[in-house]
Formats: sequence, structure tokens, C-alpha cells
Amino acid sequence: MLPFIIVGAVGLAVVLLSLFVGELFDLLDGAISATGLGSAFTVFGAAGAISTANGLPGWAAYVIAIGVGILVLVGVQLLIRSFRRSEDGAPSSPLGLYGTARTSISTSSGEVSLDGPGEIETRLAFADARIETGTRIRVVEMQGSRVKVEPADAASSSVSAAPEPTTDPTT
Repeated sequence: MLPFIIVGAVGLAVVLLSLFVGELFDLLDGAISATGLGSAFTVFGAAGAISTANGLPGWAAYVIAIGVGILVLVGVQLLIRSFRRSEDGAPSSPLGLYGTARTSISTSSGEVSLDGPGEIETRLAFADARIETGTRIRVVEMQGSRVKVEPADAASSSVSAAPEPTTDPTT
């Protein structure tokens, strides 16, 4: 049981170091990370110790520990890869997004909730004219972390329509 406890403790130390210091190393061009390897060693040690404590023979404890350790390694690496893919590279622009005024918006202050993807928090906003709480708005400008908004109905009326074709009876 002692080898399982030692390997599990080393694995836990690697996981904790990765947590506080950052990734210590990536093996095989990022295929295996310190977090994944540390997690696998920790679970290997725990599974082996539990198997031995339940009276299984040594060879069975090693087979179970190795199998569970490999499953954890693959699972953690897949999770890490998924998290890396979901990281946002650059913030998206809220220009043109619609939303709702959460507070009354003046020329200097207000809050809005936007309907765009990734817009889960309210944003500080301002407008040229007062906008009441609950009004549908559209973002027309970005200034720092604040957005300039206008009522959504004003946004649709400000879009110029194409002129109607005229029929000239003389042609």
C-alpha cells in the first residue's frame, strides 16, 4: 500500500503546484499536461490504496489503479483541451446589439443588459436623451467600458429607406 500512497502524494503535490504556479510542463507537444499527469497519479494512488485495503491481491490493485489512472489522465486532458478552445481571444464588439435599459439612462449614467452572445452582465451606458427603464435599446457607440445607446425604435426609424421607384407617364 505504501507505493500507492507515495505516488498519490507526489501526484497531489504536482496538481497543487500547477494550481498555484501554473502549468509546470507540457509533454508530447501539449498532449499531456502537469495537471493531467498529477491528477492521474493522485487517482492511481487512491485507487491502489483502496483496492489493497479491501483485500485484493497486489497485481489486481495495480491493474485497477493503472486503468483508473489512465481514464483520469485522458478525461482531464480532454477537459483542458475543451477549456483552451473556449477561451476568448479578443473581446467582441457590442456595436449594433439590442438590449433593455435596466435603469433610466441619462447623458452620463445608466445600465443596460444586452442580448448578444457572452453578454451575461449589465453594462454601463449613456445616451444623448433620457431613456426610461425597460425600454428596448441599441448600442451605437463604445467609449471605454461604457456603451452609448439609443432607443431601438429610434434606431429603426433612423435607417434611411430606399426611394420608391416613380413611374413617369411620359416615358
